[in-house]
Amino acid sequence: MAKLNYTFKNPELLELALTQSGANAEHNNERLEFVGDRVLGLSVAALLYEMFPTEHEGELARRHATLVSTETLARVATQLGLDKKIHHGHMTAGRIQHICANAMEAVFGAIFIDGGFDAARAIIVELWRDLAAADPIAPKDSKTALQELVQKMDNGALPEYEYLEPTGASHKPTFNVRVTAMGHSATGAGTSKKSASIAAADALLKKLAIDGADI
Repeated sequence: MAKLNYTFKNPELLELALTQSGANAEHNNERLEFVGDRVLGLSVAALLYEMFPTEHEGELARRHATLVSTETLARVATQLGLDKKIHHGHMTAGRIQHICANAMEAVFGAIFIDGGFDAARAIIVELWRDLAAADPIAPKDSKTALQELVQKMDNGALPEYEYLEPTGASHKPTFNVRVTAMGHSATGAGTSKKSASIAAADALLKKLAIDGADI
């Protein structure tokens, strides 16, 4: 199991980072999550800039979107065992991934508050370097891949994206998008409309693959 190689000077910050709003409406991890999201984003961006000196901005952006996604954050949180330490209200199956991801960001925010940016960045780089190195070629944006598939299979048609009502906390809403193409629809969620659209496109690509489309 991976380890969070950091000792808090103020352990209460870690406790707060692991407290979800469903467990405590007033004293919870939302503010630390807000900070941690920015610390993670900058740290991963700098790491990618260092690791892939020949890649263009678009390629780095696609790598970055994958590495700071809810799925990746939740996976790292689980590897650290944080999923078993989160104080939550009712963690339904559909919310487990988001709650773990939010707690992971909040932990990075707590480290930043407790020890500064360099301390937080060092932890993130230690946890993310192997993840960043796993794909020697930058992943193709799911929206691009879906558009290419639909144009090929459906006489040049384009996927249609519908922006649904956002959910979650007002200071950090979760955006929701539905995409429709070739008689199928799928939805996706993300911290921005762009990331939600990519998540929806990725979900539809997987659905079309199951139904036999040649991707």
